[in-house]
Amino acid sequence: MAYLDNISVFVRVVELGNLSAAGRDMRISPAVASNRIKELEKHLGVRLFNRTTRQLMPTEHGTVFYTGAKRVLEAISEAEAAVGTLSGQPRGTIKVTAPLGLGRRLIASGIPEFRDKYPDIEVRLRLSDHNVDIMKEGIDVAFRLGIIEDSSLRLRGIMECERVLAAAPAYLDARGEPASPQELLGNRHDCLMLRYPGSREFYWMLQMPEGPHKFEVHGPFDTDDGDVLTGWALAGRGIINKPRFEIEPYLRDGRLKVILRDTPPTPVQFAAVYPHKKLQDPKIRLLLDFMAERCQRLIKEVLAGK
Repeated sequence: MAYLDNISVFVRVVELGNLSAAGRDMRISPAVASNRIKELEKHLGVRLFNRTTRQLMPTEHGTVFYTGAKRVLEAISEAEAAVGTLSGQPRGTIKVTAPLGLGRRLIASGIPEFRDKYPDIEVRLRLSDHNVDIMKEGIDVAFRLGIIEDSSLRLRGIMECERVLAAAPAYLDARGEPASPQELLGNRHDCLMLRYPGSREFYWMLQMPEGPHKFEVHGPFDTDDGDVLTGWALAGRGIINKPRFEIEPYLRDGRLKVILRDTPPTPVQFAAVYPHKKLQDPKIRLLLDFMAERCQRLIKEVLAGK
């Protein structure tokens, strides 16, 4: 088992590029990760990495060993999944990622309940509004809101979510309520944007009578945290473009008001994506079934005011 642990650490160091990141991912200290790499190099009798002050790059031996080691770990994972299917007791670890707001409201709160039902399955949750690289980060399931284009992943749609434009009454009193989407352009209004490296949210797609139309809006505030955008909107700092279920409580109590009802944003898809090879893993199917039913129910309850 120690040798297998060493191989697992080696694979994650190659994929993430440094010991600290691999250690965090595997819940061990950088010192432990370093020792496991040294043990593996001693066992193989070769140097696996060229070390710099900032990054570890695999040597030629390391690159060759990584290819075989990756296949070994995948084979073990598939074998464990097959045993879980036969025994009816799926076990193992699932790495999950989700956007911050959606993850806090819908995913994180369901994991303890999932764990109660399946105590042999461990779930590791990472929340981020950044577009996490599933393959590089070793993610098993990613819950996403938005356009999903990666053809290398399988997709399970959960539901289509209505989006709205909204602002605080104080903001609308000060700036005036826009009568058309064109008024969002220029300097008259402040649009609050979700932005991060690689983000595509530099425009809003609105449903016009002639069809969807792209509006390149802007404003003085942007962030990589969707909940921060909501906080700014509540403080009267601008207009947000949000899935309705995320801000329904504020719309219901009047702290936010929907604007431009006749030309709303295009709906956003709520889905789970995962690597093709994970389809046959019973613990992945259990998590997808559990979360899909739970998220649909919770979103409907929020929209119904329950």
